[in-house]
Amino acid sequence: MAGCRGSLCCCCRWCCCCGERETRTPEELTILGETQEEEDEILPRKDYESLDYDRCINDPYLEVLETMDNKKGRRYEAVKWMMVFAIGVCTGLVGLFVDFFVRLFTQLKFGVVQTSVEECSQKGCLALSLLELLGFNLTFVFLASILVLIEPVAAGSGIPEIKCYLNGVKVPGIVRLRTLLCKVFGVLFSVAGGLFVGKEGPMIHSGAVVGAGLPQFQSMSLRKIQFNFPYFRSDRDKRDFVSAGAAAGVAAAFGAPVGGTLFSLEEGSSFWNQGLTWKVLFCSMSATFTLNFFRSGIQFGSWGSFQLPGLLNFGEFKCSDSDKKCHLWTAMDLGFFVVMGVIGGLLGATFNCLNKRLAKYRMRNVHPKPKLVRVLESLLVSVVTTVVVFLASMVLGECRQMSASSQIGNDSFQLQVTSEDVNSSIKTFFCPNETYNDMATLFFNPQESAILQLFHQDSTFSPVTLALFFALYFLLACWTYGISVPSGLFVPSLLCGAAFGRLVANVLKSYIGLGHIYSGTFALIGAAAFLGGVVRMTISLTVILIESTNEITYGLPIMVTLMVAKWTGDFFSKGIYDIHVGLRGVPLLEREAAAEMDKLRASDIMEPNLTYVYPHTRIQSLVSILRTTVHHAFPVVTENRGNEKEFMKGNQLISNNIKFKTSSTLTRAGEQRRRSQSMKSYPSSELRNVCDEHLPSEEPAQKEDLLQQMLERSRYTPYPNLYPDQSPSEDWTMEERFRPLTFHGLILRAQLVTLLVRGVCYSESQSSASQPRLSYAEMAEDYPRYPDIHDLDLTLLNPRMIVDVTPYMNPSPFTVSPNTHVSQVFNLFRTMGLRHLPVVNAVGEIVGIITRHNLTYEFLQARLRQHYQTI
Repeated sequence: MAGCRGSLCCCCRWCCCCGERETRTPEELTILGETQEEEDEILPRKDYESLDYDRCINDPYLEVLETMDNKKGRRYEAVKWMMVFAIGVCTGLVGLFVDFFVRLFTQLKFGVVQTSVEECSQKGCLALSLLELLGFNLTFVFLASILVLIEPVAAGSGIPEIKCYLNGVKVPGIVRLRTLLCKVFGVLFSVAGGLFVGKEGPMIHSGAVVGAGLPQFQSMSLRKIQFNFPYFRSDRDKRDFVSAGAAAGVAAAFGAPVGGTLFSLEEGSSFWNQGLTWKVLFCSMSATFTLNFFRSGIQFGSWGSFQLPGLLNFGEFKCSDSDKKCHLWTAMDLGFFVVMGVIGGLLGATFNCLNKRLAKYRMRNVHPKPKLVRVLESLLVSVVTTVVVFLASMVLGECRQMSASSQIGNDSFQLQVTSEDVNSSIKTFFCPNETYNDMATLFFNPQESAILQLFHQDSTFSPVTLALFFALYFLLACWTYGISVPSGLFVPSLLCGAAFGRLVANVLKSYIGLGHIYSGTFALIGAAAFLGGVVRMTISLTVILIESTNEITYGLPIMVTLMVAKWTGDFFSKGIYDIHVGLRGVPLLEREAAAEMDKLRASDIMEPNLTYVYPHTRIQSLVSILRTTVHHAFPVVTENRGNEKEFMKGNQLISNNIKFKTSSTLTRAGEQRRRSQSMKSYPSSELRNVCDEHLPSEEPAQKEDLLQQMLERSRYTPYPNLYPDQSPSEDWTMEERFRPLTFHGLILRAQLVTLLVRGVCYSESQSSASQPRLSYAEMAEDYPRYPDIHDLDLTLLNPRMIVDVTPYMNPSPFTVSPNTHVSQVFNLFRTMGLRHLPVVNAVGEIVGIITRHNLTYEFLQARLRQHYQTI
């Protein structure tokens, strides 16, 4: 059965249902190139490339180490600290730019529309006011959609993509300068356009792009921007800076540097360099105080006062001085907070399931159509949102009495609201003096001001208004997240949850008579519960909310609420970011492998069909291999003739290349036959060598000779020869077909292409010592986009020349034994940040290789099912 997690449903019962599934496993359907039914999960795609966090310790790298002394080491470390500081400052300036223009456009829009509403309420021309609001919103949303058409990766919040990148997956275009520009301008237009989206989520993506690009001192979008900066030319360094940039984005969005550091640690990086912790925190602090310095100076004219720490600040929570019975929260309130956490988890799971259904619908019916359809969808969402907001504010609102504090304004509340520079944060549409329209106050304000109203407004909101506002906002926010505009989810979730929490407080006060309740606390807990139910963050979100409230006493209730919301939501579905990662087919590695996977060994999940190179290989062979395969790494091997002779003498212990059970062997052979029929799923050219002979349907006896099993396997996977003009032949002897391969190292595709482009080779009549040597800087000069083998001018190469790859291969990569349990393989691969993991037997012969795709949940589940079938 192909469900979200085996036979379990991943969506709540009222949103998703478990039906009957195909009898084939997900992996088998992928191998066959067949598509599944719409309810089934999307399998991880094979075309995602992994990043390499492990160092390639080859000769050029060792030469760099030889010249490295303490002075150069300190200089390198100092440059890294300066880069981290620059990333934080630039991320803060990006946040300042977005906030300034969002504030400017919002002020312009609400100023014009509110004046029109006040005039037309007496003249009876409210339709004109609606058209004005539609004109503003449609213009802004149209511009945001056009920017996404220029760079599609800029859509959404970017958090799922950055999470994948830090997990070790290279998502194309995710950290490019063009993506940053489209993201920044797109998000300010989408927020100013009145969509139920936030600018805080895209700030994380923007910070990550700044972290990836700034230390490179070059841009692929603007190729003229390039400096000779020799540092940080590897995936390892780049990913560390992306971690710092993502943390800086969180810190700038919420004024929470510690929360940003924990976010990068908890939600981002699948493996963590301990020396990076201080640098990430320093980067987050730099971003926070850069944004705080400029915002405080621009808005209040008090440069250096540091009054506005982040784009979103919750203000100061305190009871009114006149209410002696009021407490921020009491021990008895914890019970209510737990119940709110359960409800928040259920609401979050419902939100995620509905959004998943919408995302699948868009993938099937919107994305395949011309790009203009995506723009039209965004405009449709904008029209519906604008009409709902306008009509709800004019028709569904109630006139509520203003409290004294609302008319005078306490410091903490008034500081945040009057700085919005809108006419007023309290709207009085169609209401007499001393009263205000509660629905219009929530809808006709920027989302940050509406959150502050729910947190700090002493006047009451009608329970009916809060319920209607929550329902409308819930549905429209769910519909909006996923359209082709840059959009964040943090602020809409906080606002929706705050309305839910304020509704709970009103019910407890008015109908149960609990007068000690502070409504702001329940609004905050409701916001945390709903946000936790949607994104399923725990540690980092707890610290972010505590830093945003500047109230440490809220630590316990926030933590309890988030834990309960996560546990409840996880029972029904994944978090929203994990759902969208799965919909993209990204092979994301979980925190750890399931316990049942230990029934498998490395030999059960590895890829046994290897494409390899010899230490000294002709250019003709290298070009053929590179052009006919899509692999990103190749084992460097030699043929172990000594072991082969011993094997012919009957010593089966020495020759241990592939040792499978009979049923497993036949399963793998059958699998290869299916793969050869589905070039769509596995486009590698080595499949063309697979024999097309029909496999026997019945299994042979379990006691069949091991030699015969290995011969049977070798019929389907003949090893390539040094000279490509010699093709596999049916007349090959066993000695030619089955060649034990001694493993010497691993070399990357990018390294081979670089050697060919730079003409690193020698003639057959010369010694390999005459081959030109490349330095580490020359090998990394084209990083991160190395030349493509198909762009190589073959007329400049002599196909009979030989390339010695041994100086440039990694001679000591991490390896595992064929008998290693999957949990050990998984932990090694994930914690060390590997890209390829060779499987080597006891005598040093490579028998297979493991990549990220062999460790995904879906692949392991398929292998486990095959394991059960062989028992």
